[in-house]
Amino acid sequence: MGRGRTYRRTVVATVTTILVAITSLLPAPAGAAAMVPADGRRAHAAATPHGRGPDDAPTAHALSRRYPVSVELASLTPAVIRQGGELRISGRVTNTSGRRVGAVRIGVRIGASGAIDTRGGLATVARRTPLTRADGPEVRGRTARLAPLATGAERGFRLTVPVPDLGLDGAGAYALTVHVVRADGAGAGTVLGLTRTHLSAYPDATRLEPLRTTVLWPVLDTPRMEALTLRTQDSVLPVFRDDQLTAAFGPGGRLRRLVEMGKGQPVTWVLDPDLIVQARAMAAGYRVARTPGDTDPRQAAEGKGGEAAAGWLAALRAAVRGREVIALPYADPDLASLARGGGGPLAGLLRRASRTGRNVVDRALGVHARAGVGWPAGGELDDGIARYAKGLGLDTVLASGAGVASAGELVSEGATDDGAVSLEDGTTALRYDAAIASQLFASHPAAGASGAPARLLLRQRLLAETLTAVRELPYARRELVMVPPRRMPLAVGRVLLTVVAEGRKAGWLEPAGFAAALRKPTAGRLRGFDGYPLARHASELPPSRLAAVVRDRRRMRALAKVLSDARATAASVRAALARSVATAWRADPAGAASYQRGVSRYLTASIASVRLVPKSTVVVTGGSATIPVTVDNGLQQDLTGVELRVLSSRPERLTARDPAMPVQASRAVSRTVRIRVEAYANGPVRLTAQLYTITDGRPWGAPMTFTADVRSVPSGAVIFVLGGTGLIVLAVAFRLRRTRTR
Repeated sequence: MGRGRTYRRTVVATVTTILVAITSLLPAPAGAAAMVPADGRRAHAAATPHGRGPDDAPTAHALSRRYPVSVELASLTPAVIRQGGELRISGRVTNTSGRRVGAVRIGVRIGASGAIDTRGGLATVARRTPLTRADGPEVRGRTARLAPLATGAERGFRLTVPVPDLGLDGAGAYALTVHVVRADGAGAGTVLGLTRTHLSAYPDATRLEPLRTTVLWPVLDTPRMEALTLRTQDSVLPVFRDDQLTAAFGPGGRLRRLVEMGKGQPVTWVLDPDLIVQARAMAAGYRVARTPGDTDPRQAAEGKGGEAAAGWLAALRAAVRGREVIALPYADPDLASLARGGGGPLAGLLRRASRTGRNVVDRALGVHARAGVGWPAGGELDDGIARYAKGLGLDTVLASGAGVASAGELVSEGATDDGAVSLEDGTTALRYDAAIASQLFASHPAAGASGAPARLLLRQRLLAETLTAVRELPYARRELVMVPPRRMPLAVGRVLLTVVAEGRKAGWLEPAGFAAALRKPTAGRLRGFDGYPLARHASELPPSRLAAVVRDRRRMRALAKVLSDARATAASVRAALARSVATAWRADPAGAASYQRGVSRYLTASIASVRLVPKSTVVVTGGSATIPVTVDNGLQQDLTGVELRVLSSRPERLTARDPAMPVQASRAVSRTVRIRVEAYANGPVRLTAQLYTITDGRPWGAPMTFTADVRSVPSGAVIFVLGGTGLIVLAVAFRLRRTRTR
């Protein structure tokens, strides 16, 4: 595909230059606006290998606003022209100008095959300009006439065109333009509005080598479960930030519909083990925090989504039976952010979590999932990301192809091919089609493209993309990997399945599995990658947040040392730390910061809940006594891993007989430890009490100081103290005298 695409891009670039020159000489229609995005910013040319980013793809509706009448397509059948029959088009036109528009005529134009290149920049140029030769001539006698349109008026239309009238020249992707022109009076024939899409033709007699197509079907979501848990006598209930998964898992919810849509389809399932963990936790009983990041589990309300989560798990179990399943690393960590922002200390935690996560997927779904697959955001892959992925035990990385070159491939912009590439360190980079991924991402509702017209344009665009890819090297056996957005909208999923079905029925696509795409990797290497998109770099998790996660991991280890049942608490905190660096947070930076702060507050509150209760002054009467020191255990489990030490500021007056006293306290109770002391002289003495961890002898929490007022020490004890003091003085004097003599 590399050389064929390179040759074709050279031709496309030349044609693009000619068209731009021609259209620059044509007068712009009335009301034409400057051709920049609506937000006034220039498109970032390096966003994808093809020189366009997801946010740079304008919708037909937005572009048609340069004309007084907007045109939207509602249906176009058949999606692929096979043999004879009719092309049926329906849609609606709207008068978006501030004045009445007279009678209009709606017609269809068909450009020559390749006039609008789906994989290069020419398609964008053509859509941003008025009618040109690339749009082709109007199909004569196949028009619809509409009555005058008042301001804001909207009216539907239908067109039926016999396929022979289209003048198609064999298999290929053609430019399809639906335009509105003035029908009568002065200015008849003036273009008042238009919309462009693609029309794919694949006659039954066509015999091209089909693309072996691997379609990934991601079932992912943003993390919802906190590190916080509520312990009862019978169970440990996890606490969720919110209850949004209840709707997503329930009938009609996004995650439920994705499972239902993907069942029985030729797709490879891509799952986050953490989502399975959360669903199982909900099904077993859970709580929902009053506010996200709350540190008091007793304030959490009972969750209502147990039934929905159990139903979703059952539906997923049935859908993936006998299918290929990929278990991503636990919580789908942001490999690029971790590699660039100092996530090295977290590699061990993520490796451990991923091993556990894969086992959860296998047991919960009854499958043998493929592990060791990493998915960097945007498919970006460079040396640092590859090394970090290798350190996590990931031997396969999904890559957009921008940073990966196979052996002998011409290294130039856009000269990429799908398929597996074996890198020098033993990692396999599975390159996917960046142009298709860009279109799928640009069709996300967040990118401003939604509704039936947007889905229709996306369907026709993807059909044209794949057919163009086939025609690049029509008789070569090649791979095509389709990667939709992580949090795939239902509309995008429906279009993707439709495209695969239509291409398969026509004969230019052949569904294949993930393992088949990896079967015969070619030798390759990483390119020197210096074109990392600024927008994607800006969405990375900041290094300061990664440093906070590393600190929280150290604090979690310290907390585990003092707990009677450290395993459960450590597991919930480790899972939360993994969720803190999830790729899903790129779409929600505020949520990412809030989640990480919530984990930190939980650890801070847990550590602070084991403390010494302050004391002021205690009275010690007699030579021997006990001093009570109270340890408050606010944790939800028994305290066993600490000891109490008391030091005296005046050991000649008062000293502790017990150097260290083990502390054991039941959950959520206070325990009083009695320290035995010996008093030798009357008067106040400052004592310092401090907790220490037994395993490593490190201080725990803040020290507590108080005063011991020694009273009524027996005279014998006073004499003993005075005698001891005198002996010390004599010994010092004797030593000084010997020193002088020498």
